[in-house]
Amino acid sequence: MQISRLSQKGQVTLPRKIREIIGAKAGDLIVYEPGEGEVTLRRIEPFDAAFYVALSGTVDEWSAEEDEKAFRNL
Repeated sequence: MQISRLSQKGQVTLPRKIREIIGAKAGDLIVYEPGEGEVTLRRIEPFDAAFYVALSGTVDEWSAEEDEKAFRNL
């Protein structure tokens, strides 16, 4: 288990081990995927981020929690 402290500005520092696990380095993009009582984070490529932003506003029919679980790792 790794622990970070939330700053007054709402910022956290990802511990080195976590950055190594997800392959993150300075300047990388991190996506946060909210779940029920938890948040998953992962590093994404800039192309993936642009695709995600463009697509997320158009595919609202797949917004049920069951859909999220079924398609999360595709």
